[in-house]
Amino acid sequence: MTAACPACVAVAPSSEPSGADAAQFSLPTIHCAACIGKIERELAGVIGVQSVRVNLSLKRLAVTGTVAPERVLSALENLGFEAYPLDAAALSRTRDDQGRALLTRLAVAGFAMMNVMLLSVAVWSGATDATRDMFHLISALIALPVVAYSAQPFFTNAWSALRVNRLNMDVPISLAIILAAGMSLYETLQSGAHAYFDAALSLTFFLLIGRYMDHRTRSAARSAARELTALEVHTAERLVGTRTQTVAVSDLAVGDTVVVPTGARVPADGTLLSSEALMDRSLLTGESAAVHLKAGDSVQAGEINIAAPMHLRASAVGQDTSLRRMTALVETAENARNSYTALADRAARIYAPAVHLLALVAFAGWAVATGDIRHALNIAIAVLIITCPCALGLAVPAVSTAAISRLFSEGFLVKHGTALERLAEVTHIVFDKTGTLTRPAIRVPDTMTDAEKAVAKSLAQVSHHPLSRALTAALSSTTPAQVTQIREVAGQGIEGTWHDQTARLGRGPWLDADFTGLGVRIGSNAPIQIETPETLREGAREAIDALDLPCEVLTGDAPAPAARLADQLGIPVTAEARPEDKLHRLETLAASGERVLMIGDGLNDTAALAAAHAALAPATALEASRSAADVVVLKESFADLPLVLRVARATRTLSQQNFTIAAVYNLIAVPIALAGYATPLAAALAMSVSSLTVLVNSQRMRLIK
Repeated sequence: MTAACPACVAVAPSSEPSGADAAQFSLPTIHCAACIGKIERELAGVIGVQSVRVNLSLKRLAVTGTVAPERVLSALENLGFEAYPLDAAALSRTRDDQGRALLTRLAVAGFAMMNVMLLSVAVWSGATDATRDMFHLISALIALPVVAYSAQPFFTNAWSALRVNRLNMDVPISLAIILAAGMSLYETLQSGAHAYFDAALSLTFFLLIGRYMDHRTRSAARSAARELTALEVHTAERLVGTRTQTVAVSDLAVGDTVVVPTGARVPADGTLLSSEALMDRSLLTGESAAVHLKAGDSVQAGEINIAAPMHLRASAVGQDTSLRRMTALVETAENARNSYTALADRAARIYAPAVHLLALVAFAGWAVATGDIRHALNIAIAVLIITCPCALGLAVPAVSTAAISRLFSEGFLVKHGTALERLAEVTHIVFDKTGTLTRPAIRVPDTMTDAEKAVAKSLAQVSHHPLSRALTAALSSTTPAQVTQIREVAGQGIEGTWHDQTARLGRGPWLDADFTGLGVRIGSNAPIQIETPETLREGAREAIDALDLPCEVLTGDAPAPAARLADQLGIPVTAEARPEDKLHRLETLAASGERVLMIGDGLNDTAALAAAHAALAPATALEASRSAADVVVLKESFADLPLVLRVARATRTLSQQNFTIAAVYNLIAVPIALAGYATPLAAALAMSVSSLTVLVNSQRMRLIK
């Protein structure tokens, strides 16, 4: 698996071709602009391809045209890129229409607010009678349609709450906007001295800023369960007599004989009928080494056949496969995380009814004391505006936006709206091993000639074996040789013909060598050993040493490499942990009161990532794992992981400070409004000052080290 490079942070992703005919592919090993350019240039020359676009942030390829998916996969393999077909219909590819609508409403409200304020200057300057009424009418013609349009998100949410006899933050907001605009219209029609259309518009404008900032912190969240569904195989080769039929996976039945070609993903759980098979289970179990199976062994949907074509008898299809069961686990875990109540939402439960009660008391008190309903209503409106939760609505989004910007500049992409709040509460950290704390490594011997490297790369790039992919990456600057008659020998390696000599890449004994690991041999030359150490990810040791929380590792790998990692890092490591074992461990920790941060990259980690209180994944992770994570590490090094927790804790602290600012403002402003000394316009100006104070305080996030 290729490491993410620093260019990933700066390069803007390409857009995808639109249209229903776009074939989708997951590209988990792309990492920078060079990868994008190479893929797009090469695939553009494939017959039948009309357009091709690579999306770096999603690590996804979209191809339009009449080309068969198999040809695209073959071309990508020849380029040295790992690729998996995706079901475009199962993916969420909708545009951010909600964010675009909010931004449009914000722009309209801001433009109208400035124009109405300019008209108000004439009134403040002493315009009276017909002139004043004319300016008020012009302001009404501008403000009323804009309020009806721009404040729709608040009106819609408020109505949804009221329909089920519930209060939320948008109820007092909507009431303040409607009453300010309505009372201003009444005053205008009655030739009153004051109208407050600018107050209604400024209220809408500042609240939309908070709503848009909040939306931006949530908009990157995507369903990991949907990504798992997209990874499923959608067609299968069913053996009927002596002939194979290409059928939809949904048409497979228990007992069917299925043919799985070399390099293909297994479409259903079953029992191996072939004499032997070599399977890549790294995406399902985290086990770094390929698994050698014999006839009668179990095979799971989602595994990759990396040797010769094989036959299996289906024992579980459709909803009963292992991949579907894992998808169900992820969906359950995602639903649990989505039930988390944000800090602002918890505050709204108390704040909303208190505001209504206060405005009602103000109206009733002044109506009884003066008998002037009009004056009492103006005071009640001023109380509603001055207590309008503008600062409260900005308290968390303003800090979150500053924190997300800060983390992105350090190489961390925050994807979930409540991620920082949950990260601040973390008390325990669980790591995956393979692909997360450790990286597959290849040490190409200095004694290898350029010709030997070229032959080795030519053999390696046609194999799906993890070590072959790592060797291809290590020889990225080498031009592959013209090796012919290449074939893969199950459980041994790959061989072909080069300059009338047999060239082999594989296990030492198969090369007649005295070592057991990976090696290459050309003709009668001596075998060359290629060391394959598993190395710690850059910065992993420094991060664990600097973290002030207990850590442990759960890995699907074998006990021996797990024990080596435990010795290196000095933290507990559990080996041979299956996806359900990881999920059970997290549930046990949660039951004991721990708030767990899960850090992983594989398909076997997806359920645990979704179930954890907070989750983090490297950019090289499988797309489903990145979707389940709250934060994606865009750079190779893990050294700055402690910074994520420090920023998250600072986010919580600054958010609480912002709530305090809003509370102090209300303690000062509310008595003034209740006493009748604040007009709706003065209330709107005071509200704006409190909102700006909250925004300025939020920028202190940039000082966190």
